[in-house]
Amino acid sequence: MTAPAAISRYAAFADSPALGNPAGVVLDAQRLSDAQMQSIAKDVGYSETAFVTSPLDPIEDGLSVRYFAPDSEVDFCGHATIATAVALGDALGPGDYLLRTRVGAIHASARHEGERTLGAFQSTEVSSSPIDEVLLDALLQHLGWSREDLHPDYPPAVGFGGNHHPVLVARVVEQLADLDYDFDGLRTLCLAQNWVTIQLIAPDGPNQWRSRNPFPWGGVVEDPATGSAAAAFAGYLKALGRAAAGDRFTILQGVEMGRTSRIEVEALDHAALIAGPATIIP
Repeated sequence: MTAPAAISRYAAFADSPALGNPAGVVLDAQRLSDAQMQSIAKDVGYSETAFVTSPLDPIEDGLSVRYFAPDSEVDFCGHATIATAVALGDALGPGDYLLRTRVGAIHASARHEGERTLGAFQSTEVSSSPIDEVLLDALLQHLGWSREDLHPDYPPAVGFGGNHHPVLVARVVEQLADLDYDFDGLRTLCLAQNWVTIQLIAPDGPNQWRSRNPFPWGGVVEDPATGSAAAAFAGYLKALGRAAAGDRFTILQGVEMGRTSRIEVEALDHAALIAGPATIIP
């Protein structure tokens, strides 16, 4: 009889298990079927669970990683990648790890800093493109926002950082205080357009942004930290000429949910470096 998979639980982008975005990590998933991984992800109940589907030894050719939301498989997940990097650092020691995902090779790392472990990953190539006006109107309608709520210096767009994320920059951070949207309508739109989360974001001080991310695509109302959306936002800023390689900024997400996450972002030539700690959830 096959032993049950060992599931670790981490709070990504936080130093406390009560904060950040929870992610499941299964390091020994090579014998699990797709149906079993989907079932585990649903039982865990977090927005994503990461499964390492290749043996940990040897790892010279990289590790295959797949990500499952409660409802379906996701091509890539940033916060679960941070959790996976930290889990690998805890299990195998600090260092660099090559992760083979459905969006390509992801270079991840883990390092110890005192009693905590920090994870980081270099995203796939980032990009940004204008959003269709009809789709923008539908998106705003489902969110209960208007065009007057949008910042005039940051036009709406769809960013890519491993997944596609519409980017809506609010005029003021107070616009993010309430998030009461048409879940079914937005879910239908997101599934049709392959939008994984919506990056609702506002400037929140020098080199700092505040973000909320509806995630109806995955059957989740809101994500308290979204690493791929952070990478997509870096691509968005670069496309606008508001960020260049080497620029760094911080995204605070999950504040309104009581699960504050701190996502450190560095723009690279063609990608983004996403970093933060992850903490074991007992």
